[in-house]
Amino acid sequence: MDDLMLNSQQHAKLATKAVSLYYGSFQALRNVTIEIPECNITAIIGPSGCGKSSLLRLFNRMNDQIPGVRVEGKVLLDGSSIYEKDTDVVLLRKRVGMVFQKPNPFPMSIYDNITFGPRRHGITHKEELAEIVERTLNQVALWQEVKHKLKQSAFALSGGQQQRLCIARAMAISPSILLMDEPASALDPISTAKVEELIRQLKKDYTVIIVTHNMQQAARVSDKTAYFYLGEMIEYGETKKIFTNPEKESTQKYITGRFG
Repeated sequence: MDDLMLNSQQHAKLATKAVSLYYGSFQALRNVTIEIPECNITAIIGPSGCGKSSLLRLFNRMNDQIPGVRVEGKVLLDGSSIYEKDTDVVLLRKRVGMVFQKPNPFPMSIYDNITFGPRRHGITHKEELAEIVERTLNQVALWQEVKHKLKQSAFALSGGQQQRLCIARAMAISPSILLMDEPASALDPISTAKVEELIRQLKKDYTVIIVTHNMQQAARVSDKTAYFYLGEMIEYGETKKIFTNPEKESTQKYITGRFG
């Protein structure tokens, strides 16, 4: 994996060094070393059960909530380990936002969905909250569609609108990283196209990591791609190279649909 180490012009926003992850006696990740560049889109691909989502949840310690979980090795954010005993996990999750597979708006208004996070982090001024709502909804191209119904339930939105709302909600606490776990798999093709266009725009300001089963989606939106199989990272590099000239036979077979 000669593309593991970034060149001198790229800053590793996130990195793992020889990371293994266990759920009890089951080993979900095996000796994973990866450097993820800042303000890039990195896709994680591979068959079901290969460790994609487990890797994603390492970066904001969501795995902590699973009984019997154990992490070996180093997980670094801006060069600092996030698994130290004194790590402020609340602050970590403010820096590393997450969007899930199915849209999961809170059972409250559109406005309250966006302001939920900022309020929890101490922002209470109405003018500041209003600015956050307008800015983040504009960023996800939803403002013009909902600006006159901010007090309506988020459940009144379509599935695609709900997912863009959830992305805006993650952005409202000003993270530097956005983790996306199959963010378009539950959406129709038109909504998927809108989410993909949004993802491409986000890399101007965010480091984005997307887990996807959709290889065409990975090829369309990402700068770098990592292929996982049975908990191991088989190959990692520039997306164009991974999809047109992979080094590993296993990657080639998966890309061409011969297994997985």
